Amino acid sequence: MTLTAHFEALYAADEDPWSVRAAWYERRKRALLLASLGKARYRQVFEPGCGNGEMSAALAARCERLLACDGAASAVAAARRRLQDVAPDMAPEAVRIEQRSLPAQWPGERGYDLVLISELAYYFDAAALEDLLVRAHAMLGAGGELALCHYLHDFDDRVSATAQAHAVAGRLPGMRRTVHHLDQDFLLEIWQKDAS
Repeated sequence: MTLTAHFEALYAADEDPWSVRAAWYERRKRALLLASLGKARYRQVFEPGCGNGEMSAALAARCERLLACDGAASAVAAARRRLQDVAPDMAPEAVRIEQRSLPAQWPGERGYDLVLISELAYYFDAAALEDLLVRAHAMLGAGGELALCHYLHDFDDRVSATAQAHAVAGRLPGMRRTVHHLDQDFLLEIWQKDAS
């Protein structure tokens, strides 16, 4: 079974397979991540691997334009419903939620001031992980932020270690780490791209 098919089956069976709306781990992590971002408001944000849209809903309140995507059609449908629930009057061009297979279908747009990769990078092997993070780096405008947040413990479908994903991000050129939060459950790091 492919990774996309695996996630499609999970989201088709349960719109919230990891209890991201209710579980304390998820609510605490989301609150810490949002509080760690360097700006109160962003112009353009990209969230790959948006799942059911819980983080997307929080990000939409803090940006002018949000692009979120997931590989699973059921996750995309759930995220669209979530955004409609929290922001029914939001202009259609302000929030786009798309089905994309990453990293191959990474958007070619540039000038974003935040790319947030959470609970996603460890599903990729070393080559795909490098590709994903190089594309994230290229998408950022000067001064843009790259935020990574990932679970530390082992689980069945993990492909790469959390430390490996974050190390690749840490080696991207022209990036300065501004946040490092390590606790017993997850690693949260944010890098800012040089303004030059």
